[in-house]
Amino acid sequence: MNKLNLLRCSLGLTASLACGATGQTPTPSSAPVASMKSRAESTNFQETSRYADVVKFFTELAAASPLIRQETFGHSVEGRALPLVILADPPVAHPQEAVAAGKTIVFVMANIHAGEVEGKEALQPLALRIARGDLHPLLQNLVILFAPIYNADGNERIDVHNRTDQYGPVGGVGIRENARGLDLNRDYMKLEAPESKSLVALFNRWDPHLTVDLHTTDGSYHAYHLTYSPTLNPCADPRLIAFERDQLLPAVTSAMRLRHNFRTYYYGNFSTREALGSELERFAAARPGEPVVTKVWRTFDHRPRFGNNYVGLRNRLTILSEAYSHLDFPGRVKVTGAFVEEILQYANAHAGEIRALTHQVDVDQSHPGNAARPPLGVEFSLHPLPEEVDLLVGDVTQIKHPVTGIPMIAMVEDKVVPTRMPDYGAFAATRTVPGAHAYLFAPAPGMTNVLSNLREHGVRVEELTAPLTVPADKFHLTDVKHAARPFAGHRATRLTGKFVTETQTFPEGTVIVRCTQPLGRLVAYLLEPESDDGLVTWNFLDEQLRVGQDYPIWKVVESIANAPTRVVAPPPAANQPAR
Repeated sequence: MNKLNLLRCSLGLTASLACGATGQTPTPSSAPVASMKSRAESTNFQETSRYADVVKFFTELAAASPLIRQETFGHSVEGRALPLVILADPPVAHPQEAVAAGKTIVFVMANIHAGEVEGKEALQPLALRIARGDLHPLLQNLVILFAPIYNADGNERIDVHNRTDQYGPVGGVGIRENARGLDLNRDYMKLEAPESKSLVALFNRWDPHLTVDLHTTDGSYHAYHLTYSPTLNPCADPRLIAFERDQLLPAVTSAMRLRHNFRTYYYGNFSTREALGSELERFAAARPGEPVVTKVWRTFDHRPRFGNNYVGLRNRLTILSEAYSHLDFPGRVKVTGAFVEEILQYANAHAGEIRALTHQVDVDQSHPGNAARPPLGVEFSLHPLPEEVDLLVGDVTQIKHPVTGIPMIAMVEDKVVPTRMPDYGAFAATRTVPGAHAYLFAPAPGMTNVLSNLREHGVRVEELTAPLTVPADKFHLTDVKHAARPFAGHRATRLTGKFVTETQTFPEGTVIVRCTQPLGRLVAYLLEPESDDGLVTWNFLDEQLRVGQDYPIWKVVESIANAPTRVVAPPPAANQPAR
């Protein structure tokens, strides 16, 4: 089913106007834990869970169910343990056991932005239902991992003055950033925060086939209860992109409508042609004789600093979830829980297909043959769907906060107006460079941070055990620009130059990072000199970048499968998923 058909099946407006916080969560069948409630549930959704509440809930649930194991996958800036809840039948405690079980691994993370608390609250009753209730059959083909409170430090900054536009909880929520002021959903490439390093280490150890990242909107206005996004970077394998857009998400959208009565669609915001720039002017000019429609729907960003795009470059399936912040708090928790439930139902029913797909993508990426590697995009633009679509425009009202008196913005549930407009929901590369078989550089002191970053991502790094003579491309710098304003503490670097091919002899000890490995797409994005979100962007190489000199990393576009090497940084042994 394509995106247009997905939209049509999601509308069903004769029944949709009454959608919202009406779904009923089945009562778990096991009496001893039937009374377990999250803090949100026990306060009638006036408050959200503190860190201690989440830890207590899952500790008690693990004590009551033999199907749950727990581990700490890292620590926050302030030293809080980051809990990982592992649900499996038979139970597993280690990645190797999940591999041996031959099941599909699904990882669901919540609270990366600790003011967006719906995922944290939804995962608690969902885990109860999986471990002791009606959702236990999900464990037939799945090993399910929950990270319910990823931004643990930000969660403890709960205040009624955070996210005041949001419709509850009236007891306040946490903050967006971690304790160091870093947005963890912009840190996937540079890996500065200890939480980010720990999360990527989790990816390396458990290697989930599918990752679901739970959020809440911030500043959007529409008529959907929840919006979502697959990976948006077109450099991800096209088979993964097609599976998400043509199979997984259409099925989940249909289930959300039919079984839960919730309206869902691809994440976006209403904008205008003028705001989106020249590519929209070209689009308008290609349709002579039609009236100019200024309003459009647009998605957000393709760069892998965002988790859904990063996971796509790791050759894995990924979904970003955004509950609508102006739906009431109980409704946001319910729609988030229903969304995760339907994703898990789909993954359980298609577990073998998901494993086979991700395995084949890894195999093809790792093939050391002589064929040219796929080109790498270095500049991108938004593109619309071939046809305009009916997007659901809604309305809001104001409700005074009972503590602060500040108006909260609330969704008007029965105000839904389908409005036809262009949907700018996908990116395409506007400029590409030849794909590399490998990147090579000297193990100089200035490259230590580059090597550390590659190892943290789980990239296999090798070194030459004998000299290698091969045609290689060096990038001669004609301009080095730094952003005028810092973002996340960095002034982004952008390079201009030209490649020059030379036959080069690389001495023994030269570092070689192949793109013929499962993480090869990520390698290219990190190391390509003109990448729009690589290590150049994040200032890893600033000290070595001078106009008139050469970029310190060489690029080889021909196969060097037989190069004499030894591995100096292998990926973790548990990095292979169940097949």
